[in-house]
Amino acid sequence: MNTWLELLKNDDYLGIKKYLKNGADISETNEAGESVLACALRAGCEKEILMLLTENGADIFDVDDEGVSVFDIAITYDNAYMVNYLIEQGKDVNDTTRKSGFTALMGAACYGRIEITKILLENGADQNARDSKGFSAIDFARKMNKKSILALFDYDENSPKNRGYAR
Repeated sequence: MNTWLELLKNDDYLGIKKYLKNGADISETNEAGESVLACALRAGCEKEILMLLTENGADIFDVDDEGVSVFDIAITYDNAYMVNYLIEQGKDVNDTTRKSGFTALMGAACYGRIEITKILLENGADQNARDSKGFSAIDFARKMNKKSILALFDYDENSPKNRGYAR
């Protein structure tokens, strides 16, 4: 995996192409169980590299050992291109792979990802879905004081239930 990590860190398209041509294992994972594609997202690789990896068999629906999906990582690292691509490939925006029930919209709300929040809502994300502790995306946005995200939700800040932060 070290070769992959070095190539991804350097955003080395030609190096990755050559590595793949020479038989690199696209299904390798790091010690946390993260795929090459997940590592590319974390490294901030350009979309050309992300597409090169997917065209060469990277699993776009991969989930690491903690239940974190490629989709979750694309949201965390603010990669709207990949979020759109995964939705186009059939990713259900309301499906969660985490035991806690933490959804993509909750992640976008926590990180203040305005563009991604819009994409998720436009594709049917349920802003009222609750995680295992009963929190919704609105609760996470309130707790993290993400007013720009709250403006995208059906949210009335003057409602008595919305005064202060989430429980």
